Amino acid sequence: MSETASKALGTPAAAPDAGRWKALVFIALAQLMVVLDATIVNIALPSAQQDLGISDGNRQWVVTAYALAFGGLLLFGGRIADLWGRKKAFVVGLAGFAAASALGGAATNEAMMFGARALQGVFGALLAPAALSLLAVMFTDAKERAKAFGIYGAIAGGGGAVGLILGGFLTEYLDWRWTFFVNIPFAIVAAAGAYFVIREPEGGRNRSPLDIPGVILSTLGLVALVYGFTRAESEGWSDSVTVGMFVGSAVLLLAFVLVESRVKAPLLPLRVVTERNRGGIYLSLGLAIIAMFGLFLFLTYYLQIVKGYSPVKTGFAFLPMIAGMITGSTQIGTRLMTRVAPRLLMGPGFLVAALGMLLLTQLEIGSSYTALLLPAMLLLGLGMGTAFMPAMSLATQGVEPRDSGVASAMVNTSQQVGGAIGTALLNTIAASATTAYVADHIAGATSRSQQQLVQLEAMVEGYTSAIWFAVGILVVAAAIALTFVNAGRPGSSTVTGSGADADAADDVQIPVVAH
Repeated sequence: MSETASKALGTPAAAPDAGRWKALVFIALAQLMVVLDATIVNIALPSAQQDLGISDGNRQWVVTAYALAFGGLLLFGGRIADLWGRKKAFVVGLAGFAAASALGGAATNEAMMFGARALQGVFGALLAPAALSLLAVMFTDAKERAKAFGIYGAIAGGGGAVGLILGGFLTEYLDWRWTFFVNIPFAIVAAAGAYFVIREPEGGRNRSPLDIPGVILSTLGLVALVYGFTRAESEGWSDSVTVGMFVGSAVLLLAFVLVESRVKAPLLPLRVVTERNRGGIYLSLGLAIIAMFGLFLFLTYYLQIVKGYSPVKTGFAFLPMIAGMITGSTQIGTRLMTRVAPRLLMGPGFLVAALGMLLLTQLEIGSSYTALLLPAMLLLGLGMGTAFMPAMSLATQGVEPRDSGVASAMVNTSQQVGGAIGTALLNTIAASATTAYVADHIAGATSRSQQQLVQLEAMVEGYTSAIWFAVGILVVAAAIALTFVNAGRPGSSTVTGSGADADAADDVQIPVVAH
């Protein structure tokens, strides 16, 4: 409970933990590891694919297996952290993430790689909500808490850039396997620091019984959904198993909603997602991430395979997008957040990102990085950063104290599931367009060099076809933000929760960096 709220209720505020700033260092280090892992793997993917003999149709599972396990289990992970205690969940999550990283680095085939990535997602789903919860309960002063979450978010944002460059160096000068092994020292230092420094306040556990049916139904429903998109790439949209997966997913997720509306301690209280503003944020963010995740995959392959960039050069090539996101978030979103309504930042932000995506539909084999890719990535980053900052702030506004954790977890869930669907869906569209292009043009290619040229042209044709869909998705995200999100601009004072004794954790504006 915040000091202000405590005074209002006539109860003494708990003394802040003396080691809270040291604890922040280790919590931020854990977040840096997770963000590093997401971007490092993108850079290393072409090398790993070739070394392990992963097919083009299956390559997105290196990304999707992680994103799906993370997104599907994030709500469950948050609930486990409440039940076990956040410190214990944090340390266990770090240990498991390190072990899964070691398995990925030692992978000898695609099955072992996919399993390791899924395990990373499982332990990441335990680690992420525990880290956010620890910050919320350790920083009891509103100003200190805002500063702590600001530092946490800035490190997470910078981690994306570090991951792109570090991934390039490790892949080029050592081996792609080191992009996994590098997580191990991060995890050991963070876990050791957390064990000795973090002291979680007493009485913070939620001992309500676990909603096991909710966990099973939500996880199976999301797995079926993404597997349906993935299978459609190789077997076609009319394939009986593909259709069955989509139907099964709809049935499972509908059953999940029905169960959540009836159980006493639901995994996801429906009041969290049915509120107009939060529902609009979750939906628009999920759509925006669908567009972004597919683009990361395509640009990595375009730069390395079509343009012939080294992994290190590819990493540096992505920096303008990361710089744009940090600038849009810290210099535009943060400065305007208290002056205009959130939808007037989110809607235009997504449209600016769509404009950047629109430029990328003009990609050709000989496209100039400076003339086309650089401005496109800057626009994408600026737009996304501007939209994300007010969205993250509004996602926990007005939430009841008992729902603040699950509201934050839902933001991450919409991002991770959006990433899984985006990678699978846009990869499916790209692969179909590439196959069609080859079939139409390969007959006219008589020499080997001409055939190779047709193959490269087909790849670029596939990328641009998928990017057109991404443009449309971002426009829809903008429309949803402008239509659903109707909250006014935040006042100069801290926004409180809906209850009279609203905990200050509801007031925290938690920046979450999409990756």
